[in-house]
Amino acid sequence: MQIRRCAIVMFEPRSEVSLDLSLLLQGQAGLVTRMHWQALAAHLDAPVEVSIEEIDVLGRIEPDRWVEPAQAGLEGTALARLLEIGLVISQEPGEASHRDRDQRVRDANWWPLSALQHRMGRWGGINSAREMREHKLVTAQDLHARFGAPPAAVDAPGTDPLMLPDTPDDARDELLRKRATCRNFDAQRTLALPLLAQVLKRTVQAHAALRPGDGMEFLKKHIPSGGGLHPLETYVVALAVDGLAPGVYHYHPLEHALRPVAVATDDLRTLMLGFVSGQDWFADAPLHLIQVARFPRSFWKYRHHPKAYRAVLLDAGHLSQQWMLSATELGLAAYVTAAINEIDVEKALGLDGIDASPVMICGLGWRADAQVTSEFDPLQQVWRG
Repeated sequence: MQIRRCAIVMFEPRSEVSLDLSLLLQGQAGLVTRMHWQALAAHLDAPVEVSIEEIDVLGRIEPDRWVEPAQAGLEGTALARLLEIGLVISQEPGEASHRDRDQRVRDANWWPLSALQHRMGRWGGINSAREMREHKLVTAQDLHARFGAPPAAVDAPGTDPLMLPDTPDDARDELLRKRATCRNFDAQRTLALPLLAQVLKRTVQAHAALRPGDGMEFLKKHIPSGGGLHPLETYVVALAVDGLAPGVYHYHPLEHALRPVAVATDDLRTLMLGFVSGQDWFADAPLHLIQVARFPRSFWKYRHHPKAYRAVLLDAGHLSQQWMLSATELGLAAYVTAAINEIDVEKALGLDGIDASPVMICGLGWRADAQVTSEFDPLQQVWRG
């Protein structure tokens, strides 16, 4: 058997406070603190607890060279457990799962800290809306009562201001004023397919392709992208779109076409409610878009780069504004959220979470007549009076 250390692993000291009944019976406070170490690895879904001995063993195994354990003096129960939890990788056939995932991390050219940020920041089965309500953190007043006032909206230097000239408003200014995230969708009103096609055309469709070399293709869209690489892939979840059967689709930006994707569910709304972590104010939209980052597309150029992951997230930001403005211009309501259960989306779409993982979800539809859930509309461009 030959082994090597996994590609990316870091360690974090953790403390856990628990109740000790024996101390309570002795008349003491009963709270005890336990200190331990956790290993965070880019190919694992969650941190794993490790001992000081296991950390020492890992520190003696190279990540890029296969060795025989006996030759390196690495034997015993610590090594056996490290193999079991996947921090040490083996070439044995029965250890293929950890080895394959670790190899995908290596092949994707992640910068180590970004890989860990992405992997450990993913959610699964979280209901953020319920947690907000349970902890009374829904309104601005709730937040103030819990946390006090936020930092100042503007942190200006104490120098004299130079006032800029005022410019006349035009149609673009009017459009920008009307952009507001929708939290009250009309669940009974369907979306016309041409409207969906128009918004996709203005946001994620590729209007040209440059092919400078064999196997190379760079897409020109209406949104900017780091390195012109456009790593975001679009999946469409249609709940109530006229002319489009309910289901999940992959959008091809060059063909401007949808392809069905098999998903194991007969209740798309409940599926989407889970995807958006229980944010029921979004789930009534007739159309949702899942933006999946294909990291190797970006990291092909920006290899092990400390800014590469940030560029992918900036791409999502560019798309968000274009999505919201395109919808607003057509009289539609829209939303964008990053509070999503990435792990659940990955399972449904067959993504591995290393090469491909969702970074945001956005939706489209019509506003309801009544504002049940509050929306941020201080200019009263949507809810007049």
